Formats: sequence, structure tokens, C-alpha cells
Amino acid sequence: MVVAKGSKAVFLSAKWRSDDGGREGMALAVSWSGTLSTDEGESVSNVICIPLASQKRSSTGRPDWTCIVVGFSSGYVRFYTESGVLLLAQLLNEDPVLRLKCRTYEIPRHPGVTEQHEELSILYPAALVTIDGFSLFQSLRACRNQVARAAAAGSEVVQPPPLAYKKWGLQDMDAIVDHSSVGIMTLCVFDQMRNASILGGFHASVKGSLPAMSQYITVGGGPYTGFYYAIEGSSQPLLSHVALAVASKLTSALFTAASGWLGWKKQNEEEPTQKQKPKVEPATPLAVRFGLPDSRRHGESICLSPCNTLAGVTDDFGRVMLLDVGRGIAIRMWKGYRDAQLGWVQVSEGRGESSPSAPLPRRHAQFLVIYAPRRGILEVWGTQQGPRVGAFTVGKHCRLLYAGYRLMGVNSVTSQGWQLHTQQVCLFDPATGALRTVTVPFHLALSDKKSERAKDLHLLKRLTTLLKSRELEPDYLESEAQRVLLDIKHPAIKKQALESLLANKNAPVSCLTNITRLLLANREAVDEALLQLCSSQLKLLQLYTDIQQLHSTVEASTDAHTKPVSAEPLRIHTHFVLLSSFKTATFSLRSVAKCVLVHATLKLETYVFLFWGCLTGESPLQKVCDTLQETGISPHHPPLSSLLWWTPIDFQRRLCFFLSLGAVESSWDMQCVSPWWQQVRSACVQSHSAAAALLAAIVAHRAAKFQSEWEAVSLELEQWAVCVRQLEDVLALQTLLCVAPLKGTPGGATPHCSVKALLEGGRGCIADSVAKWVFRQDLAPEGLKDMLQRRGEAQRTEQPSQPVLREKSQEDADFNKAAELLVSVCQRFPDSLSPDLLFAHCCWEYVVQWNKYPEVCWVRQYRIVFNIHAVFPQCISSMMWNTFIVKRFSAAAFLMEKVGKAPKERLCRRDVGMGDGAMTSFLGSCVELLQILMEADSGIEEVTPPELCVEEVWGGAEGPASIVELALEQRGIHYPLVQHHCLLATLLHTAMTFNLRVKPLSLFDSKGKSAFFRELVSIQLMPSGDMDPGLVSLRQEFLLRVLTGWVKTQSEAGMAPASTRLDLESGDEMWPSLCLDLGTLLQVNPDILRRHLVCELYNQGLDPRAEQVMLEVEDKDVLGSQLLVLTGQRLSYSLLHTQTQTKPAMELLARLPPTLCTWLKAMDPSELGCPSVPLSQTSRLVSRLIEILPENHGQYSLALHLLEAVEVLQGED
Repeated sequence: MVVAKGSKAVFLSAKWRSDDGGREGMALAVSWSGTLSTDEGESVSNVICIPLASQKRSSTGRPDWTCIVVGFSSGYVRFYTESGVLLLAQLLNEDPVLRLKCRTYEIPRHPGVTEQHEELSILYPAALVTIDGFSLFQSLRACRNQVARAAAAGSEVVQPPPLAYKKWGLQDMDAIVDHSSVGIMTLCVFDQMRNASILGGFHASVKGSLPAMSQYITVGGGPYTGFYYAIEGSSQPLLSHVALAVASKLTSALFTAASGWLGWKKQNEEEPTQKQKPKVEPATPLAVRFGLPDSRRHGESICLSPCNTLAGVTDDFGRVMLLDVGRGIAIRMWKGYRDAQLGWVQVSEGRGESSPSAPLPRRHAQFLVIYAPRRGILEVWGTQQGPRVGAFTVGKHCRLLYAGYRLMGVNSVTSQGWQLHTQQVCLFDPATGALRTVTVPFHLALSDKKSERAKDLHLLKRLTTLLKSRELEPDYLESEAQRVLLDIKHPAIKKQALESLLANKNAPVSCLTNITRLLLANREAVDEALLQLCSSQLKLLQLYTDIQQLHSTVEASTDAHTKPVSAEPLRIHTHFVLLSSFKTATFSLRSVAKCVLVHATLKLETYVFLFWGCLTGESPLQKVCDTLQETGISPHHPPLSSLLWWTPIDFQRRLCFFLSLGAVESSWDMQCVSPWWQQVRSACVQSHSAAAALLAAIVAHRAAKFQSEWEAVSLELEQWAVCVRQLEDVLALQTLLCVAPLKGTPGGATPHCSVKALLEGGRGCIADSVAKWVFRQDLAPEGLKDMLQRRGEAQRTEQPSQPVLREKSQEDADFNKAAELLVSVCQRFPDSLSPDLLFAHCCWEYVVQWNKYPEVCWVRQYRIVFNIHAVFPQCISSMMWNTFIVKRFSAAAFLMEKVGKAPKERLCRRDVGMGDGAMTSFLGSCVELLQILMEADSGIEEVTPPELCVEEVWGGAEGPASIVELALEQRGIHYPLVQHHCLLATLLHTAMTFNLRVKPLSLFDSKGKSAFFRELVSIQLMPSGDMDPGLVSLRQEFLLRVLTGWVKTQSEAGMAPASTRLDLESGDEMWPSLCLDLGTLLQVNPDILRRHLVCELYNQGLDPRAEQVMLEVEDKDVLGSQLLVLTGQRLSYSLLHTQTQTKPAMELLARLPPTLCTWLKAMDPSELGCPSVPLSQTSRLVSRLIEILPENHGQYSLALHLLEAVEVLQGED
């Protein structure tokens, strides 16, 4: 719904909400509000909402989204989404928009009906613009998709092309205020010949083809209503088949085809009046064919019926006129409806409402809804000459809402197989905010005296009113109900009346029994389906009577404290509970005369009603079971043991009841398994409540021992022993899984656990459940490993395991409790929860959760799990890489290759699915994962694969293969290929860490590129031999930039405060050695890297570290030359580029040799990262220079002069 005034508008959409009482309902909530006008002085003049059909197969026939079409006073028509996003705008005419109306596809009722196409029509004071619905639907979808893509990419929206339209200049009317587009119509032969005779004269000739025309009806003044006809699909006059056409103004204007398609007119035909406004195409003149002249009457609105045959018109005289659209005449008029608002309701006849002899297709009825605001009344009238079928008193300030169209984007092909949504008439009350719909039943269109259905509905309404009466005599109710049921003729209504009577709580059982028997006796007035219903309901009523008679002595003898419910409510309501529990029952004929009830589940209240006397020991169980068997219900239902266990009866009586109920099964062979106890075991195995199922199994186990002879109990008792042991294990596991996660952990839903679920989940189901619990608890790997080690020590020493002790606090107490439960569960499942299997499942669970939430990198956290067994690291890592890691890893590599640098946040989220910080951590985890693979592959030949075992009671587990089983089936990896991927992962991680510009894939040749992102078990053609010098140069440049970036971080860490210095320095010491290792793999000379590192450390003022690295440099001569330039830059800064030059420094410059002075002036100190270095460090650097440079070196003398200058400066300081 859209509410607009002036230049502002509010968009409201339907949402489910709960009121104060907890009841859910549909409410209209504001989805967008703001200003729609873009031009100064512009205001909203008309608005409609058009739902667009979904193109998805899963939601065929449902609206995908709603387009809001807004007409403005400036002549613009703009299209918006539900969120207020402008899709497109177009200026169709420079006059204000009067009305916007839409026509959508309608399924033809009859084969000969002309199929109507979709259309949007815009009315201006002197023009009518029509836009084809199909092209509009495609344009709106394309604009919406383009806007969404532009918003996702952050780019600008491309201006869409203008819409194609037809524009008619409506003539021969003084004023037009509203219109209706009827659609395409075809004249019959008689009308064609009549028009030819009138317009063409005696000598006119008629062609065989019938012309197709679009009909438009307008209301206003002079004439009161006007009928316009425009030919379709041709530019020739409508009467082209007439030999002698009258070349008059009326004839030529009437039947000239539309020529106002956008782009047909030449550019010089009409110049735009204003430069800022787009060009407006002229309208094609269209004269009125005929009208209803009334000089004093002025029309206000017109409302077309859904079948396009009738139209309601309101005027300023307070009349409502009904028009026959096809004949163009008024057929009915209502008086006294000033400012009336109209709507239509079309109702189809139901499938079960028509008589068997009724012809097809189904009939339809139309009702005209009139709202008179001045009288505050809403009336519904039957058309064409029908009576008033309904009147409602409403407020005087309401608004009648009637769209008159359905979904746009539907055609004859897409509409097959689903029903179109019905057009609804709604009344909006602004005082209360309520939106009410008008629903009219079909039978109101029929004559009251001749409609049997109307009479039957009246009788049903009378019976419903009678049943609502609280104080009613049973005899009177029985007689009235019998008379009403016998008088109703329609089978569906008679069934509805019987069901209402059976569901009534005030009707006694004797009354229901007599009425049901009466219907069975009158078989000629009852159909076959109703006879089956009566037969089954009579059996249920008889069952209730018999059971109540058996339990009649229970109410007097049972103590009030042991009753689950009081006696009176039990007597009144139990049979209704019994009947309601059989609502889903199905009936099958065993023979012609006997109907057997087959029912799968019964409610607890029904079991209490049936067997309460047996549980209390007052009623014989054999009689109750015999009564149930006569009705067709077996007393041996699987839910019985679990349902009755919690009834308020002492343990002894429950045990006796189990014994008695098992003894009823007389067909049981003592040498075989009892079917009854097998059903009880099945119920316990399927139960998700392990505690209740365990108690029931223990009781049933004892009952089976007492019942059977000792020679034949081996098989039965063995199955009970296995069942009890399984339930004990499930109870321990369920207790662990129900432990709430610690504060701040990921959390999640607690899974349901049962014996059947564990058996069907496969051999890894138990370890998988515990792994999910470990993830919810967010246990540290070290803590989990410590727990399992303590469990192993306890098993070796045969002593109870001690929990992990921590500091005394509530959090520590919760942790110790969880640790104790985990150790206990592991002891119950020594094979399924062995440390190797548990750690493997935990690792897999963490990587699964990481794939869901990639912002948190759990892969690195669980590196410790691979220290358990040497086989699992390779298997699990290979599965992790192939299943989850390689897709995001390749996306990160291709993204960096595309942008040529470390990508920013937006690009990382778009292509990789995580932020730039998470992507850096992810790439570091990839490096560690691939290193684990290589380490595991080197020692896997010396280790035998472990044997996978399960506990004896869980040996029957069947289901999908566990993670460990799948992992052990993995083939061995190809070590060079893994090393190749590890090299790429290291380069990517390095580039992201130091924010470097690099295309990582360009650092490899064609062989290396083609080997990436392949399966790690495949053998690929790897790079070998010497690399291209250009490629080696690129690699060397990248590694040098890495070392430069690392030295800058160390310098920043030295200048950072002490509180943050640890974070900056943590993990950074490994980068120089890593670069040297990479240099070896990438065929880069390591000595070049060491010399660059020494120079960068001196450049940043980190002289002590530079001296350590200098010891490993091999080519001292080159390093000396590089450091000599750096020393000159430092001395030049001290002597020439300081802000306050001292007098001794100036005197020293005067004493220096001219060659040295010129050399110092040529140095550029701006290249130094840290120019302000103490003179003592510079002096030590010059001393080291003299040590590493040979005396025959060309710059040795220059180094001596530098040493002398530094010593002089240092002495003066």
C-alpha cells in the first residue's frame, strides 16, 4: 500500500506480527518514506502498485516484487521499487497525470473469447498513453537487476532507454476525469455491415476480415461518457474495407491508426519548449465514436468489471450507473450515493457446489460493491438486475480499495497449472487502521427460492446457532439435529453439519449415537462417503461407551491424590479427546459390511482414558483389550511404554501393567522374540529422551525376566541387555551434549540424540557429535589434549580419572564439570572416541565452521591435532584442502593477480568472501597446512595405518562413512606439487602482510602456472632448470621489497610505546630467514638479499642488527661500496642539512679535502629512513668499512677521510 500527499509518500508492506495476546497476524509496516518529487513545484497526482510475477519455478504464480508507479503534476511517470529506489522515469506529456490504470492477463473462460494483453494506461486532460505490458515487465526487471548490480559494485546506474508507448489525443469531449481500457474487441459481421452502410452509403463493400480494435471508455463532461475505438496492428483507417469512405474529419479522426510510437516522429516535427526537458511526442488524434450525452451531468469515476462486460460510473448527481460495455448503453441506475466509491467482486462456483448435471465450465457471478461515505454504509449488489445481497455499517471516512488487476508478467503459457490470485475489494478505515476484505459466497447470486444450496446453508447456520446455546435440553437438541440433517440435501453440507455436531462438547453421547444410527438407517438420503464416516464414528462412540462402563467403578474407589484429572472433566471431555485423536485415521473395507480402523498414534490422554482402570488395578486388562480388538484397534502400540511411564502411578503398578499387557499377546512363541517387547524396544531406541527410555527399558527388562521361563530367555534377555547398555551410553552422551557453552563461545543448537540416530549415523556419528560439542565449548587444543592424556593414564592405572584443576571460580567450576563429563563419555566409548579419531573429527568440525564463518580462522588454532598420529595429518589435510581451502585460495591468488597489489576490504569480500585482515590470516593458515602435509608425507612410510574399531554394542551401526574412513581412503600426495603450492601461499601471505604491489602468478613460468590449483595427488609437469633472467629479476625485486617492508615494521616497533611493542615484534623475526629460503627456491642469489638487508637495517638506524647480518655476507667489496654511500649520506646530513649548523662543523668543512667536500655535497640524505643517528654508530660503521674494504680498493682513501671527519666531530661533541 502507498500513501502519498503533495511531494511525500509512504510505502507500506505486509509483515507477520504478534499482538499483546501472542496472536500472530498480518500487519502493514512502513518499508520506506520520503520525498518523491524531483522538480520544483511538482506533486504526486496518482499512484498504483503493480505486483510482478516471479519467473522462478519454485514460486510460480506468486509475486516476486511490487513496482510502485507514480504520476506527477509535471507529466512525469516514475517507477519505484518497494524500498523507494527509482528504476526509470519518463515524460509522456506536459499536463498533469489524472489517472493510472493497469490491465493484466485473464484466463479466457470460453474458447471463443479474445485473449487480452497486459497494458498500463496513463490519462492526461487531453491525451491517453498506453504502454504494452510485456515490454514494461521486461524493462522493469532489467532496470531492477541493473540497479542491484550497480549497488553491489559501487558504480553508477546506467540510464535505461525510454519506454515505447502509444499516445492518443482524445477529441470531442469537453472534460475527461477518468477512463477504462476495455481491451481488444472484434466486431461481428452484422455490426461490420451496419457501420459500412452508415458511413459508406449504398455502394459500400465489405471485406471478409474482421477488424480488431482497442476500446477506451472515458467519463467527464460533454458528453457524460465517451466511447473510443482504435484499430490494432495497422496504420490504415478502420473502414479500409469500405469502398467509398467518407473523407470527413470525424471519419478520418476515428479510424486513423496510432503513429505515436517513440522514435517514429522526425526530430524537426516538434522542438522542445525547454532545453532541460526531454522531447514530448505529439498525440495521434482519436475522435469519439459515440457517447451518452447529458449536458448537466458530469462523470467522476468509472470502474470496469473483471470480465470487461460491465462498468460502474459515478457522477456529481449522486447516481451510480451500470453500463453495458459491449452495447454502450446504461442498463441500471442507483440513486442517493453521492461521492460513491465502487469495486467489483467476481466469484466462481465451487467444485462441490454444482449439481452433477450442471454443465461445464463452472459458472461465475459478479457483484458490485458500493461504498457511500456520506451515509457510512457498504452495500453489495448482484448484477445485472440482482438484489442487494449485503449491507454493512462502516465509518464515514473510509476508503474503498479496488485494484482491478492481478499479476503482471503472466501469459497463456505461464498461467497453466496454477490459479490466479482473486481480485479483492478492501475497505480501509483510517480511524482504527483496519483493512477489511469483502467476500461474497457464490450462492447469493442464485434465486433464494430455487436454490437448494442456499436452503441447505440456511439449515447449517441454524444448526450452528443451536449448538452455540449453553442451556439446551438434550431431547430438544436431538430432535432438532435429526430434522436438520434429514432436510439438508447437499452431501458436502450434510457432512459439514454432522462434523459440527460431533465436535460439540455439549452434546451427550446418547444423542450422537442416535443421530448417527438414524443417518445409517436412511441410506437413500446419504452418499457412500458419508455412510463410511457414520459407520466409523458410530464405532468410536460405542468404544467410548464400553470403556466408560468398564471404568465406572474406578471413580468411586480411586483416591483423589492419584487421579491425573478430576472425574467430572474426565467424563465430559475424554470422548472428545478420543475423537480428536482419530482425526487423521484412515479407513479400509475388510469386507462389504465391516470397516476396520487403522491408526498409528494415540495421544497420551487417550491412553490414560483407555487403560487408567488397568493401571489402578480396578479394571480387567483382558476385557479392555478385547473391546479394542472388536473395534479394530490393537492395544500393543509402540508409544505405550514411553507415554505411560510418567503417569502418576507407583512403580509396582506400572510393572504389573507391563507384565499384564505383555501377557495379552497370546500368539507369542516362547522360543522366539516377543513382538510386544520388540515394539517396546523400538520405542525406547527411537526416543530422544534418554532418561525416560532407560527407565522404561529397565522395567521392561525385569518384566520380561519374570514372564519368560529360564530355558528360553537367552535371546530375549540378550537383546534387552544390549538395549539397556546402549541407552546408558546415549544418556551419558546426551548429558555431555546438553552442557551449556561457556560465555563468549560460538554456541549453537543442541542436537537431539537417540540410539536409532547413532546407529543410522554411521561409525563416526558419536565422534562427530562430541566434535560439535567441543566447537560449541571452544575448548583449547592444549586443554583437550590434556583431558585425553589424563583419561589414558586413568585407563592404564585402572583408577578414576581426575579432572583438570584450575583456579577456583564459577567459570573454572564449569570447565572442570565439562572436563569430567567428557572423560566419562570417552571411557564409555573407548574405540569410537579414541584420541586420534576425536582430534581428527574436531579438526574437521572446525574447518567446516570456518567455511561458514570465514572471518575467524580456526584452521591455525587446531594445528596441534596433527601431533597425535602420523597418518591423520596427511589424510585430513588433503581432504580439507580439496573440500574447503583450495577454492578460496585460488580466488585470492587470481584477485591479487588481477589488481596487481594487496586488495582492499571490498574486493576481498566480493571475491574471497572475507575481509582483508581475515584473508591475511587465512593465507598464513594455508602455509601452515601445506607445511603439515609435507612434514607428514616425509614420515608416513614408517607408520602403519591405524585400525578403526567400534564398541561391541554399537557394532550394528550402518550409515555414511565417517570422516576418518574417508580420510584413510585418500591417495598419497605429490610432494613437489605441495611444495609448489606452499611457495605460492607464502608469496601471497607475504604480499598481504606488507601490503606490496605484486602479481604473484607472474613470478612463475607457464609450467608453474598450469600446475597450480590441481589435485595434490596428481603428478604435474613442474618447473625445472634455470629460470628466465627476467623472471628471476622480478622475483629478486619482490623479495627485496619484502625485506624493506620488514625493516620498516621493526623501525616502527622500536619507536612504538612499550605497551604495544610486543605486539609489533611478535612473529616478525622469521621473515629474514623466510626470504632467504624463498630466494633459494626462486633461484635468487641469497647474498644479494643479505646485502640489501644490511643496507636497509643501517638505513633505518638499526646498526646492531645490521652488524649481525653483515657477518653472513660473502661479497664484502660490494657491501663496502654500498655502505660507503650510506655513511656519506649520514655525514652529509650532520654537516650540511641540519637546521642549526655549528661553528666547529663549518670549520671542519673548511679543513676537509675538496674532493671529499664535493662528494659529501653530492649525497642525498633524504633517502635515509632514520637520518638522525648518533655519531658513535656512524664512527663504528666507518671502522667496519675500513675493515671490510681492502687497501687497494678505489674508495679506501675516501673511507679514511670519512673516519677522520667523524672522529673530529665526535671529539667536539
